[in-house]
Amino acid sequence: MNQPLRPVSTVDALADALRARVLSGEISPGTPLPEQEIAAAYGVARPTVREALAVLVHEGLLKRERNRSAYVPEVTISDLNDLMYVRRPLEDLMAQALSGRRVTAAQEALDRMAELPADAPWAAVVAEHMALHQALIEAVGSPRLVRLYSALAAETRLGLVRLRRVYEDRDVLVSEHRALLDAIAAGPEAAARKVVAEHLSHSWGADEQVSHQHH
Repeated sequence: MNQPLRPVSTVDALADALRARVLSGEISPGTPLPEQEIAAAYGVARPTVREALAVLVHEGLLKRERNRSAYVPEVTISDLNDLMYVRRPLEDLMAQALSGRRVTAAQEALDRMAELPADAPWAAVVAEHMALHQALIEAVGSPRLVRLYSALAAETRLGLVRLRRVYEDRDVLVSEHRALLDAIAAGPEAAARKVVAEHLSHSWGADEQVSHQHH
């Protein structure tokens, strides 16, 4: 027998709203999120705000230090380079394991990304982008690979916030990921590994170039 659905709590609703703002880049890195101001802005009690912020701190999307308001951590170019340094071998394991296979869940995430309206918040793009890459990793069938990859998820998501400047044309992002999934499905292994490595270098390298232009 099915369990009755639990209504979304105020804490969950507030966490969802704040998460969308963080992942769309609306709340910039370093910006403090005082409990009192959030409580007033959303018309909720401070304990609700405290719990919602705790959810995002647990996810790694916010940081909280003693006697200081929660804030969005800065993901620097150096952080991104190190993130890629660790992600590359994990993605390479994925490419080796999946070459010649098409992963339905990844394809579905790509289709959802393609169907997002032009004015969809960047957070929605980030969600489908993460779902696509997560589906590929999960398809390998290694619980430890999933665990290692998940440990990097928060920084990857925050890194993707920076990429909104690179991919202002959503169609480019969709076509790049379509090419990625096609290359993995087509194989052979060496070709799949090459395309996966180039995909990582291209996306994050493009962000570095844009960041240098902004400074």
